[in-house]
Amino acid sequence: MTDTTRRTESIGSTPSLLMALELSQRRWKLASTSEATTTVRTRTIDAGDWRAFTEEVARAKARLGLRADAAVVTCYEAGRDGFWIHRALTRLGIKNVVLDASSIEVPRRRRRVKTDRLDAIKLAHLLRRWVGGERCCRVVRVPSEAAEDARRPGRARRTLVKTRTRLTNQIKSALATVGAAAGSLRTLGDRLAQVVQWDGQPLPSELRAWVSDLVAQWTLCDRQVRALAQTRRAVAEDAATAEQVARLEALRAIGPTTADTLVFEAFGWRGFRNGREVGAVAGLTGTPADSGDRRHEQGISKAGVPALRHVAIELAWSWLRYQPRSELSQWYQRRFGSGGPRARRIGLVALARKLLIALWRYATTGVVPAGAALRAP
Repeated sequence: MTDTTRRTESIGSTPSLLMALELSQRRWKLASTSEATTTVRTRTIDAGDWRAFTEEVARAKARLGLRADAAVVTCYEAGRDGFWIHRALTRLGIKNVVLDASSIEVPRRRRRVKTDRLDAIKLAHLLRRWVGGERCCRVVRVPSEAAEDARRPGRARRTLVKTRTRLTNQIKSALATVGAAAGSLRTLGDRLAQVVQWDGQPLPSELRAWVSDLVAQWTLCDRQVRALAQTRRAVAEDAATAEQVARLEALRAIGPTTADTLVFEAFGWRGFRNGREVGAVAGLTGTPADSGDRRHEQGISKAGVPALRHVAIELAWSWLRYQPRSELSQWYQRRFGSGGPRARRIGLVALARKLLIALWRYATTGVVPAGAALRAP
């Protein structure tokens, strides 16, 4: 029988120490085993105590009968701590993998016992299978420190835009309760004393104070959004991905914010091997249910970067408007243009996936999507 399991992940013929880290804010649970045994040793150390961690690595090697110079492979679940632990382990000369927590298999009983110790042991067994070449879980692709830092202005801007929208709705709703109009929010703070309610009377004192506080928050948020837009441009100019950003901006329908999101969230550092990976990272892949006589599509997986998926779908609408002669737009019109609203929405998601793959090829190789128009120089 042909062995189809990947063996490229194996770290060599010499048994290695396999250690899983179950992280928490105060303590870390360490579960150690090796490729040559099923015994799992568990110990607890203070969070971030690298001296205790190094000592436990040495003790675990001796306890499991491994050589003092045996290689060490560790793993932990991606979560709140991010990737600094991965970088610290790598600096210690340890091979580390960050696991996607949502891909770890769990029993489907109604209730199951869950403790840090059991979770660490589970991760240790999972690591042994992964080292042996089994595709038992998904490994997170860790960005470089520069790539991770370059993503922060865009993510901060998206958070601030949501906050600004919430404040805008609060201000307008508060004034609407007394029949007053907000007008331009950028000047509302200066003219709030002149705003009157439905009968021409001044705003009630408590309402005016509340709206004044909201306007102050809105003004600060708006100032930060505009400042981050300038910071984002500076990051794009200094980063090695500036060429990709410039290429995308050269296409009609793609603005600076969209180009930055595509590059810094996906194209600039992830190193995709094919179009399937591009669609998967945005959560735009299909999830068919095909069992026996039952065959239907459950919709897109949404198991990816939400910001990338949102931008791709928004871009699909813009693409239809500003790139009507491109092959992708014509494909959409032939396939879904004459359908109803539901069919057009489904087709738009399919267009977003195709468009994302085409833009990845364009950003990395310079091949312009067929029929797409560039902006006038």
